[in-house]
Amino acid sequence: MFTEEIRQKLKDGFFYDRIANIYGSESLVPYQRERYLRLLSVFEETYGKRDVYVFSAPGRTEIGGNHTDHQHGKVLAASVHLDTVAVTAKTDDGMIRVLSEGYPEIVFALNDLTLKPEEKETTVALIKGILRGFTDNNYEIGGFSACISSDVLIGAGLSSSAAFETLIGTILSALFNENRVSPIQIAQIGQYAENVYFGKPCGLMDQMASSVGGMVYIDFADPKEPFVESIKFDLKSEGYRLCITDTKGSHADLTEDYAAVPAEMKAVAAYFGKEVLLGITEEDIIQNWNALREKAGDRAVLRAMHFIQENERVERLRKALLSQDMDVFLETIQASGKSSFCYLQNVYSNHDVKNQSVSLALMMSEQFQNGEGACRVHGGGFAGTIQAFVKSEQVDAYKENMEKLFGEDSCHIMYIRKYGGICVIE
Repeated sequence: MFTEEIRQKLKDGFFYDRIANIYGSESLVPYQRERYLRLLSVFEETYGKRDVYVFSAPGRTEIGGNHTDHQHGKVLAASVHLDTVAVTAKTDDGMIRVLSEGYPEIVFALNDLTLKPEEKETTVALIKGILRGFTDNNYEIGGFSACISSDVLIGAGLSSSAAFETLIGTILSALFNENRVSPIQIAQIGQYAENVYFGKPCGLMDQMASSVGGMVYIDFADPKEPFVESIKFDLKSEGYRLCITDTKGSHADLTEDYAAVPAEMKAVAAYFGKEVLLGITEEDIIQNWNALREKAGDRAVLRAMHFIQENERVERLRKALLSQDMDVFLETIQASGKSSFCYLQNVYSNHDVKNQSVSLALMMSEQFQNGEGACRVHGGGFAGTIQAFVKSEQVDAYKENMEKLFGEDSCHIMYIRKYGGICVIE
């Protein structure tokens, strides 16, 4: 559909129901409509009036399974309404052109997907890595031009990088592969791009939650063929809302902290002759306590115990959602948060103990909720955000309370959306 036709249909309300369905609330339609209109204008100004597609890929929230995916464990996650959107057109010149709001245009040729050290930790590396992942899996690639807008909070544990990777993968699947690339394959290719090309040792949970969409239970026992189960659960009908508070802590210089988590867990696994912790029991840890402490260190042992117990908690969360047992769900979320704080130790960096914004946010949240609801560190940790399940009648007051400490618009009320990477308009 040409840009002019999409613009007119957006203005006429033609896509109203589709947008409301994708984002989970009619209240979000005006914002998204204006956002789409703005992006169409940017595309026309940059690449001309063309036959285009509009794609969307969501951010994600980790509900259970803090740092379990990279040990082939289990997670419970959900896609959220904050997303990355692209107005995209196919080209026949063998070039990739991507213009993201607020950043210089990226331009490179498809015939050079070489991994270059100087491109590590750049958007170019991510795009090239996804393209390489497609070709390595015998999928087609081609040239395209895209204007991209993202409202996924950067550094807030909602995985803006996974949303971007899912977006590019969804574009390539739709434009050149007749949508034959499954959401799971798109997630795996996104992880490959981030691990190998971008240079970040992440697990697969972020990409999987963004690509598959909705509330998902994922078992990574076989990471090449993960078990994925969609769970229908309406948090709002249970009288609760999901809130994510950005504590404005800096993620600068935290790569070492993040990398140490899987490294230490794998050091414990190596003692038992394994690559990852899956299959190791609490009894195994206890029986080898002193040797493990000497070999891997106390923190590594604590982190291993967190993994084993967190894996069990994910299963408990899954069963609670399936049976709509909100009390067990909230108790388990709170237990997950305690374990992350005490055993996983990813609430603040040991290299910067004076700055503990996540710790403060958890304290304030618990005081406000006074035994109702639940809260925990969100995502990778060490800085960034907390997650809270707040009673619906208290959510406005909760938001006001948290923003007194962390600033205006630091607390975000989330909608869980049903879809992962998707073509919104074609």
